[in-house]
Amino acid sequence: MSSPDPAPLAIGLDLGTSSLKAVAVDADGRVLARASRGYSTSRPEPGGAEQEPADWLDACDRALQELAATADPARWGAIGLSGMLPTLVELDDELHPVGPAVTWEDGRAEPEAQRMLAQLDPDEVYLATGQRLDGRYLLPMHLRRARTGTGARRIASAKDHLLLHLTGELATDPSTATGYGCFDLARGGWDAAIVAAAGSPSLPPVVPSTTTLPLRATVATRWGCPPAIPVAVGGADSVLGAYGMGITAPGRIGMIAGTSTVLIGWSPDGRREREGRHLVTPMIGAGYGVELDLMTTGSALAWLAGILGLSDAAALTELAATAELDRAPLVLPHLGPGEQGALWDPALTGVVDGLTLGTSRAELARGLLAGIVVEAARCVALLRDPDGDATADAAEILLTGSGGASETFRRDLADATGLAVRYDPDEHDHSAVGAALLAGRAALGWPESAPTPAGAVTMPDPSAAPRWAQRRDRQDRVRVALRDARPDTVPANDPEELP
Repeated sequence: MSSPDPAPLAIGLDLGTSSLKAVAVDADGRVLARASRGYSTSRPEPGGAEQEPADWLDACDRALQELAATADPARWGAIGLSGMLPTLVELDDELHPVGPAVTWEDGRAEPEAQRMLAQLDPDEVYLATGQRLDGRYLLPMHLRRARTGTGARRIASAKDHLLLHLTGELATDPSTATGYGCFDLARGGWDAAIVAAAGSPSLPPVVPSTTTLPLRATVATRWGCPPAIPVAVGGADSVLGAYGMGITAPGRIGMIAGTSTVLIGWSPDGRREREGRHLVTPMIGAGYGVELDLMTTGSALAWLAGILGLSDAAALTELAATAELDRAPLVLPHLGPGEQGALWDPALTGVVDGLTLGTSRAELARGLLAGIVVEAARCVALLRDPDGDATADAAEILLTGSGGASETFRRDLADATGLAVRYDPDEHDHSAVGAALLAGRAALGWPESAPTPAGAVTMPDPSAAPRWAQRRDRQDRVRVALRDARPDTVPANDPEELP
């Protein structure tokens, strides 16, 4: 009988919007085991989205205990962390959570964001931070909690809170720090003026993503792994998703289709987009991510699945595949409300145009899928804009996440963008894999090598491009008409200004 492989494994933990995902990875980047545990989101009022931090920690324990059944915990040599962003946790003086966490889906702090920006120069904020401050960043969220008397002076992101639980130390990393809304990219620290505009809460120190801290003995005992395993501080889920896919140079755009949809390319210098629509985030190692986020796309699919009596979003996309695109009604997928993609408009809402008595369930589902594809294609066009950033030569989209499982979605995405779409059906957890690879390289001496993209490629059909251009034009007309009918809302970008 052969002896067990003694080589250490790295564990990647991705604290996502709907679940915590855990993977065990070896030095060659192979996933040897995986587990996940979900938790719920409370929506206490319109625009609200809250979760209980205790549910995250419970999910972490249960996922790691399941992982241990397949990947011997005696071999665990390092742990890396990835987390949804921005999600606010407020802490008391003993570093215990105060009230529920406020997730990035929460849009209630937009008035606080506008009050902050009234004290600042929005252009200077963008130039300093690479972010366009709105109500979904941690500082405006904190300001709202302070105004309602339900917050605390010390704040942290979701991943920072998980790090605190595992190591007893509170810290954040540069990519996660961007979600606070006040991280100065050039200085590598907090911008005092922006922090002051939010009432000067206490923020965690910013340390490199590769910084490691020892796992607490009580946690190690619970999981049955060796004590004091190094825990890498890690990074934002979008950045580690790109890292796990191997996006470490120009040429590819990563698309992570989950509860939201993140599109990210690589830039050597983090230059700002001329209209301020790219989010600029430090990547792992070198370079910057230029990022566009479509809010609540996966949530919108799950919502419509529930309305139509289907089991989940996957069932909805299967139903959508049976309908013709030309018969599908127009669906604007901004159910957040609000958008942080190429349109960047906190007031955008979803709408359905073109319903008739003959519209079928499948056609309605295809309309929502097509609405998401149109907005994703708009983001891809902006990322490829040669005046915008260094991803202009991108020839391929690397698609990951549960939303990429639909063949219809992949074909529509390729046709609408004009780019090849590569999808690996065997790996959806690139953020967790990226966290594990980071931990292995930071603590175990694993070599730095970009993963080779895997999976089948869907090529675009050039003849389909005019159909998608027409659908985008129609979508723009409906969106602008909706905006003009609501003069109290924040203006959206005009279609002619967009790529």
